[in-house]
Amino acid sequence: MAKGEGAESGSAAGLLPTGILQAGERPAQVKKEPKKKKQLSICNKLCYAVGGAPYQVTGCALGFFLQIYLLDVAQVNPFPASIILFVGRAWDAFTDPLVGFCISKSSWTRLGRLMPWIIFSTPLAIITYFLIWFVPDFPQGQELWYLLFYCLFETLVTCFHVPYSALTMFISTEQSERDSATAYRMTVEVLGTVLGTAIQGQIVGQANAPCLQYLNGSAVASESANRTYSITSLRETQNAYLLAAGVIASIYVICAVILTLGVREQREPYETQQAEPMSFFRGLRQVMSHGPYIKLIAGFLFTSLAFMLVEGNFALFCTYTLGFRNEFQNLLLAIMLSATFTIPIWQWFLTRFGKKTAVYVGISSAVPFLILVALMESNLIVTYVVAIAAGISVAAAFLLPWSMLPDVIDDFHLKQPHAHGTEPIFFSFYVFFTKFASGVSLGISTLSLDFAGYKTRGCSQPASVKFTLKMLVTMAPIVLILLGLLLFKLYPIDEEKRRQNKKALQALRDEASSSGYSDTDSTELASIL
Repeated sequence: MAKGEGAESGSAAGLLPTGILQAGERPAQVKKEPKKKKQLSICNKLCYAVGGAPYQVTGCALGFFLQIYLLDVAQVNPFPASIILFVGRAWDAFTDPLVGFCISKSSWTRLGRLMPWIIFSTPLAIITYFLIWFVPDFPQGQELWYLLFYCLFETLVTCFHVPYSALTMFISTEQSERDSATAYRMTVEVLGTVLGTAIQGQIVGQANAPCLQYLNGSAVASESANRTYSITSLRETQNAYLLAAGVIASIYVICAVILTLGVREQREPYETQQAEPMSFFRGLRQVMSHGPYIKLIAGFLFTSLAFMLVEGNFALFCTYTLGFRNEFQNLLLAIMLSATFTIPIWQWFLTRFGKKTAVYVGISSAVPFLILVALMESNLIVTYVVAIAAGISVAAAFLLPWSMLPDVIDDFHLKQPHAHGTEPIFFSFYVFFTKFASGVSLGISTLSLDFAGYKTRGCSQPASVKFTLKMLVTMAPIVLILLGLLLFKLYPIDEEKRRQNKKALQALRDEASSSGYSDTDSTELASIL
């Protein structure tokens, strides 16, 4: 039974003012002890953390490889490819608040309020994910095929990820427990990006699509392309993408099963005393008027955009600007392995020095390495060093947003104690703004490549394309990071504020756990009096 359900009702006499009862009629007051807090075990935290891997594994594969897949494997022209990427991301962003609205209307079941969404969306999500990486035989309408299944998959993965993100607030009522579980989650999520990068990159990297030389605007197969055709055909490259999709889909299913078997939702004690959940639109108005939330998502909007811009163009940047056509998957792996190993370090850092300090130090550490990439000549050893160093900043960008968002929700609950069921709104709209802006940026970056003269499946690209890629991967992210850090100066929840909120919330929980009556009891008593 969920925490808080089944609390015994106290006697009506115990609620009467002492002046109403005669001295001999006063019942003995029995002080109820607050329930002992149930600590999360390491097994619980690991099962919860594993649930974050499916979103990251699939998101990493799509983020790093979908653009180059559409352009060089499916042979979609740059303009329709940019439409697919933009509309898919924009639709993905739109589905977050839509799913959040539906979740807020969901009732509690034996599995909880969030778990049914995770369970029923999983099988459909893996089918649509597989079809994204399938090249249909009909040449006409390929763009519609990719747009349809990309949007369907993003809808279904949203039905998994929004309730999973909101689950952070229901695995425990303790800030320290949630922070610890979030650190586990971020470690597994970064490990998920490593798996996505390794599986997609290494399988696909063994079957590179043959490139074409362009002479006077027309494509002709070069001698190297002819040799490539003798080793692997374009069809084999397409099959490699399908194999990678099948492996990733299997990981998705396994992680979803572990999550549903190893995690149980808990309800806040004071939430069970609320007669009726707040309406979605009223909750949305209150959430969007909460100052710390707006400042947090504004800061992370720009910093997330910076890293997503690098993610979306990194494969093309390594292939054409740096000239490492056969190394970009290994460079991605170096970044993600570095990020995985440094997540625990950032968890210790934010515990020791505070989350705002961790934001400034962690995210700003990417700037010098991006400047180095912009200024240096193509050098493989230096590029690997920069990739490993950049992974340290990527770890901070993964951990900190999800570690700080529960603090904002706690602050909101103190200021709006009767606004229950708003957690999906917080998480879904945070993801909405990030995804929508990233869709705009990715669509614009693909269009920029089109205007710069990008050659589909070209063995090399014009100097204008190489320069555009360098700007998209270095200078644009630097500007976005600096803007995001400036906005974080306005974020009001520091460590002192967090401690105050923790004490106030704990007092509220203890009072709710020890009280022996519900809202219905007090209403009936008022009518009797």
